[in-house]
Amino acid sequence: MIQRRILLKSGAAVALGVPALSGRAQQVVTLKFHTFMAPQSNVWLAMHKPWMEKVEKESGGRIKFEAYPAMQLGGTPVQLYDQVKDGVVDVVWTLPGNTAGRFPRIEAFELPFMMTNAEATSKAYWEYVQTVAVDEFKDTQVLALQVHGPGVIHTVDKPVKSIADMRGLKLRAPTRQVTKLMGVLGATPVGMPLPQIPDALSKGTINGCVIPWEVVPSVKVNELTKFHAEFDPAGGSLYTTTFVMAMNKAKYNALPPDLKKVIDNNSGMATSAHLGKIQQGNDVPGRKSASDRGNTIYTINAAEAQEFRRKSRTVEVEWIEDMNKKGFDGKKLLDTARSLIEKHSKTSKA
Repeated sequence: MIQRRILLKSGAAVALGVPALSGRAQQVVTLKFHTFMAPQSNVWLAMHKPWMEKVEKESGGRIKFEAYPAMQLGGTPVQLYDQVKDGVVDVVWTLPGNTAGRFPRIEAFELPFMMTNAEATSKAYWEYVQTVAVDEFKDTQVLALQVHGPGVIHTVDKPVKSIADMRGLKLRAPTRQVTKLMGVLGATPVGMPLPQIPDALSKGTINGCVIPWEVVPSVKVNELTKFHAEFDPAGGSLYTTTFVMAMNKAKYNALPPDLKKVIDNNSGMATSAHLGKIQQGNDVPGRKSASDRGNTIYTINAAEAQEFRRKSRTVEVEWIEDMNKKGFDGKKLLDTARSLIEKHSKTSKA
């Protein structure tokens, strides 16, 4: 009788325990995704939302996202990386270059005339961080590392066809190295986050900006400028900007193994390459938004680009010296970045 009572109690405990375990196994995790990109931007619509939807689907609905574009949770774009590091939000997509000098080694990819196409360069960027800069983002769980398509010069009143045309222009630049580049080319560089561009152009605070084609419509640069200078791919790409999609480390570590696997399956080199390819793919409609308005688009050919290359060499030399002062081998880092871009460019054509 005692044994039967124990078995009954044990059976009841198991019976009661099953729903509890099942409920725990099916626990839904909600992640707050925060970025500075506008809700109408190509990056938000073509990259961020599809990525979140894919993760939700592959998790069987057990991962849910609360999506906050345009800094809707507060703060400034400069604060995004710390927001995810500190657990204020769970996932961010941001520019490491918003915090000048904080992530110095990845600036190799923002140096002049480094990138080929965004898919290949994003693969190289991912591999570079995993091999020679593994602790650069040690405070977060890195999900993807990517770059945008070739940078373009957009100006209000004065076309840029040569370095001489850069002189005296107040041009917004996104990161420390691109700001230096604008100065070396003769412009007066003005550093500011992307969302501030429309107001600065409208008020005449700047005469233009450098951004890729894809983001032009979302910040109304097609409406606020009249002239655009792009570089013929044969002469190389003026610059690109690095991005990081990162998750709060504690939040990632707290995920059950199967959900961790879902996140892992949507992270890494392939995801980085995909995001880069999608972003550069939207250069085409971005460019069309300017041409449809009758704006003037000038293509700087390979021969004309040589003068830009020659002048910009100073930025590269200074970066190597800066890395050496920080205790890194600047030339080795730059050579590594170049060789990785070359390797991945052989198999990736955006």
